[in-house]
Amino acid sequence: MFNLGQAQGYVMLVLTLAALVLEVFAFVHALRTRPDAFVAAGKRTKQFWMAVTGVAVLLGFVSLGGLGLLAILGVVAAGVYLADVRPAVETVQGRGNSSNQGPYGPW
Repeated sequence: MFNLGQAQGYVMLVLTLAALVLEVFAFVHALRTRPDAFVAAGKRTKQFWMAVTGVAVLLGFVSLGGLGLLAILGVVAAGVYLADVRPAVETVQGRGNSSNQGPYGPW
């Protein structure tokens, strides 16, 4: 017999595991990035972003299986790093796309 509560529990577990993977990815990227790239990109220091993403991983691990305020804070912290800081340090290190080119020219 189909149990809706059990299905919701599985979906919640999958979502929190995906969030944890995102947070770990952000932490590992911050760990592997040169310290001077953060300052050159005009972002905070490597230690700051290591602390932010490390706390995000901790919050994601603690909230496995449930979606609470802690899980949301961890995902937001990792998301800010991945959406703002990562592209900037990639550009400084020469691995990112430094031009604002679309498929048909600048935008």
